[in-house]
Amino acid sequence: GAFTAPADIADAFGSGDHLSTFGGNPVACAAALATIEELQNGIVDNACENGEWLSAELATLESDYDVVGEARGLGLMQGIELVDPETTGPQHVAPAPDKELAAAVGEHLREESNVVMGVGGYYKNVMRFQPPLTISQAQLGEAVDALRTALNDLA
Repeated sequence: GAFTAPADIADAFGSGDHLSTFGGNPVACAAALATIEELQNGIVDNACENGEWLSAELATLESDYDVVGEARGLGLMQGIELVDPETTGPQHVAPAPDKELAAAVGEHLREESNVVMGVGGYYKNVMRFQPPLTISQAQLGEAVDALRTALNDLA
């Protein structure tokens, strides 16, 4: 490969300094600077505080709805397991996972609230929160409210 630059810039490089394909790439450097700026602006503290808030909100859903088998997670990576409390699950363990309800809740969230929430877990019955670390508590609140509405309408 070749490297071209004005003399005053080229003179700053020693032998072999320019041999890395991605080293010094302006886009990579801009991304690194933006990451450093977000870290300095408290993104980690925001994620911790909002994760604690979200965990408490999902625990409330668990106590309010018998179709929420368990709320679990860490930080902003949280989920609620949807179950059918009337049906025995695999290996005769009650309650059974309810993937149909999870799919319906996911659809309801998209159609009625413009909220996209992943559905996962081994039985495809876990509504997954995995928002960006920069999310505000108000935005999280909108998602939790939309989830509560979906559970009210469907469960």
